[in-house]
Amino acid sequence: MTTLFNSEKKVPPSQLPSAESGVKTSAWNQDSSRRRFMRITMGGALTGLATAGLEVAAPRSALAQSNLSPDAALRQLMDGNQRFMARRLTLDQEDLAILRQNTAEKQEPFAAVLSCADSRVPVELVFDQSIGHLFVTRVAGNVATSEVIASLEYGAAVLGTKAILVLGHGNCGAVKATIEGKAVPGQISTLYPHIRPAVDQAGSNLEAATKANAKIQAALLRQASTVISGLVKESKLKVVAGYYDIASGSVTLLE
Repeated sequence: MTTLFNSEKKVPPSQLPSAESGVKTSAWNQDSSRRRFMRITMGGALTGLATAGLEVAAPRSALAQSNLSPDAALRQLMDGNQRFMARRLTLDQEDLAILRQNTAEKQEPFAAVLSCADSRVPVELVFDQSIGHLFVTRVAGNVATSEVIASLEYGAAVLGTKAILVLGHGNCGAVKATIEGKAVPGQISTLYPHIRPAVDQAGSNLEAATKANAKIQAALLRQASTVISGLVKESKLKVVAGYYDIASGSVTLLE
């Protein structure tokens, strides 16, 4: 299986943009050709990142791997978050093309994330991961419903994820609504019973209740699922809780 990172990737002359075809290959040194290639081919996605002030670092030809240890999988997540905070994302248009090809037939995500559905929590960006790296489930309040547990069991037992991170976040609307307990339309209130134990434990402090909820949901995954609990007991999987500060971009492990 290929290594997770390969920062030494070179751009063959044949892949240079046609707009530069009049320039002899010999006039390009490795550094200048790479900079020009990246500047031309990054495309709309990376242009958006640059507009937001994010610096794109040397790209990876990363292929997701599920043969990491649980501790190594968690380190990959947290290292990615450090790159995100430092605005040195490793996204690259060429990497994305390679990853689409290599993951078309199968996936080997090294970690799973149970995240809130909040639009301010872009999981892959927060951990600087690309196609096929993370198995992500999202639901308001990042609660471990039966459907979510089933999905995460599939990720661990079939796809081989080595870590599951339950990620709460700052100013979570689902937790806030549970604290307030007001009447809401439709089926929104069906989230309340899942989050209520955290509110009962932490009180009306939103951050404390959100962190408590993430820890409770992580514990529920470890205890309610025979699949997940068995892998945890065999040291083949870790299930932890985390908190994402939407202002700073920092993820903190709670356990």
